[in-house]
Amino acid sequence: QSENYKIIYAPHNELELTDQSQTYEWLKINKPDVIIMAAGRVGGIGANASNQAAFLQDNLSMTQNVIHGAHLADVEKLIYLGSSCIYPKEALQPISENALLTGALEPTNEGYALAKIAGVKLCEFCSTQYGRNYRSVMPTNLYGEHDHFDAEKSHVIPALMLKIHQAKINGDEEVALWGTGKPLREFLYVDDLAGALIHVLNDNGTDLIINIGSGEEISIKELSALMASIIGYKGSIVFDPLKPDGTMRKLLNSKKINDMGWKAKTNLQDGLKKTYRWFLENVD
Repeated sequence: QSENYKIIYAPHNELELTDQSQTYEWLKINKPDVIIMAAGRVGGIGANASNQAAFLQDNLSMTQNVIHGAHLADVEKLIYLGSSCIYPKEALQPISENALLTGALEPTNEGYALAKIAGVKLCEFCSTQYGRNYRSVMPTNLYGEHDHFDAEKSHVIPALMLKIHQAKINGDEEVALWGTGKPLREFLYVDDLAGALIHVLNDNGTDLIINIGSGEEISIKELSALMASIIGYKGSIVFDPLKPDGTMRKLLNSKKINDMGWKAKTNLQDGLKKTYRWFLENVD
C-alpha cells in the first residue's frame, strides 16, 4: 500500500482456488494488474510425507488455475511464490537457481515440490510463449505474524513455537522433537519477504527464477534452544533420531536479489520475539 498499490485480497473462505471456474470468474471480475500467488497447501515433514497425493493435487490445481487464469484475464505481471524444496536434495550449497531439475528431490515432500516446480515452469512458459512478465521467487523457510500454528501440520517455526509454548503452560519436563536436531535451515521473516517482493515487482530484469533468503543458517537443535529461551521454557528438549530429518542442509544463494539492492533486515532472534508476542496476543 505504501507503494501506491491497491491490494485486493482473496482469502480461502471467499475463493476456492482449486475450483477452476470460480477462480477464472474472480479474475474476470476483479481484473488485477498484478498477482502475487502465495496460496498453497503446506505442512511439516509428517504432513507432507503422509499426504503426498493431496499435496501434489491441491497445489497443482491452485497453481494451474491462477497462472493460466491470469493469462486468460490478460494479467501482464505475476509473481509466483515457490519454495526452496524445489531444489534437489543433494544440491550444491548455497543453492543457486540453476540447480533446479538437476537431481532427485527430498522424498518426504516430493509431492509438494513437484507441484511447485510445475508452477515455476508454467510461469516460465507463459513468459516465453505469450510475452507475459510471470516470475517465480523461491523464499527460504518463512515465519512471522499471522502464521498457521499447528504442532503437526505447520512448518518448523510455528510448530516448534506452539509445541514449546504448550509445554511451558502444561509444566512438561521435556519436549520431544523429530530427528537428530542436526539439519541446518535458513529462515526469513515475513516482512522481509514483503520487501523483497516489492523489489521484484519494480525490477525490470529478465530473471524468471529468483531466490530469496536471509543468508543465515541455524541447526534445528540451536533453533529449539533459542525458541525455548524466548518463550521462557526451562525443561529439556530431546530429539528422536528414529524420525526423519529431511534434507540435512538447505541454504539459498540469494545473490540475484541482493544485486537488486535487497537484503534481509530482521535477524532471527528479533523476528522470533515479534512472532511470539503476536502469538501470545492472537493464538494462545
